[in-house]
Amino acid sequence: MATDLVPEVAQPAAGSPRPASTPRRKRRTPNFWRYRWLYLLLLPGLAYFVVFKYLPMYGLTIAFKDYVPFLGYSGSEWVGLKHFQELFTGPDFGRLLFNTLLLALLTILFVFPAPIVVALLLNELRVNVLKRSVQSLVYIPHFLSWTIVASLTYLLFSVDFGVIANWIHGLVGGQKTDYVAQADWFRPLIVLQLLWKQTGWGTIIYLAALAGVDSQLYEAARVDGAGRWRQFWHITLPAIRPTIVVMAILTSGHLMDSGFEQIWLMTTSLNRDVADVFDTFVYYIGITQGSFSYATAVGLFKGLVGVVLIFGSNFLAKRLGQRGLF
Repeated sequence: MATDLVPEVAQPAAGSPRPASTPRRKRRTPNFWRYRWLYLLLLPGLAYFVVFKYLPMYGLTIAFKDYVPFLGYSGSEWVGLKHFQELFTGPDFGRLLFNTLLLALLTILFVFPAPIVVALLLNELRVNVLKRSVQSLVYIPHFLSWTIVASLTYLLFSVDFGVIANWIHGLVGGQKTDYVAQADWFRPLIVLQLLWKQTGWGTIIYLAALAGVDSQLYEAARVDGAGRWRQFWHITLPAIRPTIVVMAILTSGHLMDSGFEQIWLMTTSLNRDVADVFDTFVYYIGITQGSFSYATAVGLFKGLVGVVLIFGSNFLAKRLGQRGLF
């Protein structure tokens, strides 16, 4: 029969190693060597974070010690959670927490949405010259220092020579109001400063996200009869929603950071009760009074709260169906 002409293939004995079916592949060049120049460009940034961000974290150990500069880190006495207990049970903690969280809430309500609104408005402009001019004007305040911003605030709202203060007094009459010194006007001025200084710079990110939207989507929507509002709601807003989520997560980590320089420059003896936040309190306690361990404990508390807020907001974003930050 024809099957008798097929030679029988010898089977390997039981327990003997199977012969390699294919020759061993040559090892590929390691990715590290292939992209060595990119890794070399990474070194300066990596060195910056290691030297200025991670190595100083060793100094956080003084939050658990009665630090004495002459004794150093290792020679200072270990006291555990003593400074944290003093912080949470002290008379200043409630006031500091309230002032910090209230400024954070005002920032979320007014400052965070402002770049989104400005970016959406700029995206609707069709005259490129006007659009670029407005962009340049709203970007400029970001490059001014807080010292200049505070000086301008005093020039505009001071009771003696404030331009806007005198203009308001001319409209409403009555006794002049010192907007800079009064505690009731401290938080509105802080919010106005943040809006003026940071709104333009924040629009860059959202304008970049809007630039990636396919124009054919708008054309198809117009063909289907969608107006400007429906185009905004169904095309523009979903396009920048991932960017909004990422920026919200990043912002949540800085809710306890009220900005030392801005608060310090706007603080007076009359508004100190509402102006004191954790950032300025660390300066008062750590620098002016020399309580380095206590000030470090306050800073470590702020950092831990920021980490918890970032992970919590990222988890919440994923539960709501968004991609999240990590």
